[in-house]
Amino acid sequence: MDNKIQVFEDKRIRTLWNEETEEWYFSVVDVIGVLTDSPNPRKYWSVLKTRLKKEGNESATNCSQLKLKSHTDGKSYKTDVADTEQLLRIIQSIPSPKAEPFKLWLAQVGRERIEETIDPELTIERALETYLKKGYTREWINQRLQAIQVRKELTDGWDARGVQKGVEYAILTDEITKAWSGLTTRKYKNLKGLTKENLRDNMSTLELVLNMLAEATTTELSKKEQPQSFDDNVKIAREGGSIAGDTRKAIEKRTGDPIITPKNATELNQVVVDLIENISNDDE
Repeated sequence: MDNKIQVFEDKRIRTLWNEETEEWYFSVVDVIGVLTDSPNPRKYWSVLKTRLKKEGNESATNCSQLKLKSHTDGKSYKTDVADTEQLLRIIQSIPSPKAEPFKLWLAQVGRERIEETIDPELTIERALETYLKKGYTREWINQRLQAIQVRKELTDGWDARGVQKGVEYAILTDEITKAWSGLTTRKYKNLKGLTKENLRDNMSTLELVLNMLAEATTTELSKKEQPQSFDDNVKIAREGGSIAGDTRKAIEKRTGDPIITPKNATELNQVVVDLIENISNDDE
């Protein structure tokens, strides 16, 4: 667990990163204090939680309790924390001018998801627009969009062979990554200083191409071998990744430079907190 404190408007939001679940947790009373300016955010949350329970809202009220350092005496006490989904749901129930932009944003996101279900091509267009706004080059974006397609073909094959989304997908992805890069997915992200961010979004063009090669090779080997068991899929994932790993080693030997580097494209580990800060600043 990694505790952090984000400061803005002279108010602090305590956050905690769980590396095992790759999830950020936020102090609910701190967020309420920022969005409502309540003199007693703890009491505000107690009343709100009771109301939400009466409404049958379990997702927002079944918050975990984790130890966070107190603002006053610096000691650690069990505090209600919410993950991103829970936090956004709680914010929807806060009648405050500062919470209103969140509600509008959530409504917009919902509308866009419905539109993308009707017309999937919009997903690609919006992804392109998002990457451009983040400052990526068009050349890199083209590679990234192609990588998404390669990944989709790989996971479609896994799905057809009964590989379970979630843990089994993660295990196979880890085997591919380790075989071509020499690092597990977690160690690779740690090298780049990443937490919740997408590893591929923080790869150089060459890293991205080698990762695509590893996944595309795994897909082709799977089509040929038709693995029947999960262990068979693991073996093929290692083989596909190893072929790309040999390519990486050959390039590094020729250039004398490592392909795997700590460089990352963006710092996104404070997305929710930054969103709150921006809305607060806009309100002012």
